[in-house]
Amino acid sequence: MNHNLVMEHERIDDLQCKGLRLIQDPKGFCFGIDAVLLSNFCEIKRNWKVIDLGTGTGIIPVLLAGKTDAQEIIGVEIQKEVAQMAARSVQLNHLEHRVKIIHEDLNNILNHSEAHSFDAVTANPPYMNEGGGLLNPESMKAIARHEVKCTLEDIIRISSKLLKDRGHFYMVHRPHRLVDIMCLCRQYKLEPKKLRFVHPNKNKRPNILLIQCVKYGGTELKFMDPLFVYNEDGSYTDEIDQIYGRDLEEVRKTL
Repeated sequence: MNHNLVMEHERIDDLQCKGLRLIQDPKGFCFGIDAVLLSNFCEIKRNWKVIDLGTGTGIIPVLLAGKTDAQEIIGVEIQKEVAQMAARSVQLNHLEHRVKIIHEDLNNILNHSEAHSFDAVTANPPYMNEGGGLLNPESMKAIARHEVKCTLEDIIRISSKLLKDRGHFYMVHRPHRLVDIMCLCRQYKLEPKKLRFVHPNKNKRPNILLIQCVKYGGTELKFMDPLFVYNEDGSYTDEIDQIYGRDLEEVRKTL
């Protein structure tokens, strides 16, 4: 391990996928289940060129590098310190030949990448659209959670510009924004093709949605089976364990 890549206040998390690890700041905004579910939901083909908007600590590019045969994966992050942390995670995993982190406002990304040049765009954007009233709008957590630096429309508009015709758009978001998501995607020629709701358990309403759109795709939306995170006893469901890469037999021994 190269400890020169890790600052004193940071930690290294094991991603339980092909030995991949991620540098995180416990006092900052650490990745959650949303990013892991999105990386698993994506259908990325061999030699595809992929870009992740608002990449944060680079969790999605790193996981996609481990799980897929994408040729090139770019992560875009507006916060300098967070982008630098993501770049160090790329080095930590020796992925420099496939993964690149760009410190930039996603609204300016076309200054770095050609329009209509990506096979897939992924996004785990800020969920909250009420930017006002924040104690510190410039804080790491506020920027990650609230539409301070970019809006849902920004994400979808830029994604459409970046994608090739028939390119794929993947996003994780909250169910209460579904109408906004659908309207904006169709407005920017990203036709919703697959939708999956994620529930805490079988007795609770969904609190996460996963959506796949295709640029200039046909008008047919497939509702996938719901994904339940926890069993009634509070343990992870088998599907969640498979997504996280846990050994189910070892997990069962601890129950």
